[in-house]
Amino acid sequence: MNPSDRTAADLLRSALAADPARPLVTFYDDATGERVELSVATFANWVAKTANLLQGDLAAEPGDRLALLLPAHWQSAVWLLACASVGVVADVQGDPAAADLVVSGPDTLERARACRGERVALALRPLGGRFPQAPEGFADYAVEVPSQGDRFAPFAPVAPDAPALAVGGDVLTGAGLVARARADAKALGLVPGSRLLTGHTYDTWEGLSTGLFAPWPRAVPWSSAVTSDSSTRKGWPSGSRASGSPTRRSDGRTGTQGPPVRPTAGRAPGDERHRG
Repeated sequence: MNPSDRTAADLLRSALAADPARPLVTFYDDATGERVELSVATFANWVAKTANLLQGDLAAEPGDRLALLLPAHWQSAVWLLACASVGVVADVQGDPAAADLVVSGPDTLERARACRGERVALALRPLGGRFPQAPEGFADYAVEVPSQGDRFAPFAPVAPDAPALAVGGDVLTGAGLVARARADAKALGLVPGSRLLTGHTYDTWEGLSTGLFAPWPRAVPWSSAVTSDSSTRKGWPSGSRASGSPTRRSDGRTGTQGPPVRPTAGRAPGDERHRG
């Protein structure tokens, strides 16, 4: 968005300054029928609260490595931006035993126990719900995050040339991530007013780029960008989807038209709009 943006956190700040009320992300869970819609302001609020949790309660510092054991999910996107805000390296599906802290979904808890540092668990339930009982040895994200501050300021500046993201065997700096996102946005033909819908998983750069990072430099709402399962929605091809008008599929081709997405602006965590 802004030529001076050099980290993923910079991209979010520019989006927030440009139009906080516009729709940013819609998450579909094909298994449950859940649909979550977030505006820029709401997403940024989740990121700020999560970054405060990460920097404060979890005592994470720039350069620490966080093993992110989450599927493609709107809360995964929140954690990726929170890590970028603090300067923590987000190691997507990384080795918990080699990480300073771990964030896990409900299906990877046993694997996550290999981490000797702080452990956070996400239930990934509709409405951002908590576990009925927090897993032993883990902090329940849904319990800890609501009380965190709505504004975030890092204790130390985040260096754009420091490692920021590890995925698929590659390690990207903050500046490298932004540069690749800009190149991908151009390759996809994204322009302001486009929408990008993808069913890729988050364990590759392609999935993270189409499902999160590439739309930002072109001011494109990825308001239909994250889905839990690319194979179950009838009539939609695996790995890429189209919605809205105009649209782009994650393979760069123009998509079909669909219903507009209504923004969810200024809602606190737990208050975002859900539709079955």
